Amino acid sequence: MSDLELLTQSLARNVKRWRTERGFTLDTLAARAGVSRGMLIQIEQARTNPSLGTVVKIGDALGVSITTLLDYEQGPRVRVVPADQAVRLWHTDAGSYNRLLAGVEAPGPLEMWEWRLMPGEGSLSDPHPVGTVELVHVTAGELTLTVDAVEYRVAAGASASFEANTPHTYANDGAEPMDMVMAVSVPPVH
Repeated sequence: MSDLELLTQSLARNVKRWRTERGFTLDTLAARAGVSRGMLIQIEQARTNPSLGTVVKIGDALGVSITTLLDYEQGPRVRVVPADQAVRLWHTDAGSYNRLLAGVEAPGPLEMWEWRLMPGEGSLSDPHPVGTVELVHVTAGELTLTVDAVEYRVAAGASASFEANTPHTYANDGAEPMDMVMAVSVPPVH
């Protein structure tokens, strides 16, 4: 079975599991996540590979991390993710990408990401639930971080934190690749 098939089946099983555990109907989850009921049915039947944005919306609506939705093993309390098993969820032909390095439920989803943005590229993120916090640490280049229409420059070696319940964009306006590590903490669903 390919990695993509494994992820598709894991996503199907885990969305259904967490939806049931939360007591959500398909219609309830669709409304909370802002995705169609038909899309959720296709996801739960492992008949589609949804976009990263759709998976993030579903995770936010369920109050679980992307790692939890894509997890195909229920492992021990310590989980080591080998470098070759980090999940690349977004990339461009120019070489920009992000990789989900690790994630846990603590008490809500907590994720750690690696990002690379090539010169001139960027990625827009929709608002996350109220209480979501993001931390970024730039290791190379300079990040242009826009939060709620205000632009911030974060140079290599610098870090930033922000409440992520408003639109935000990560961009590389420089001439060299920008690398950063990002942590995202989402509050639990009650």
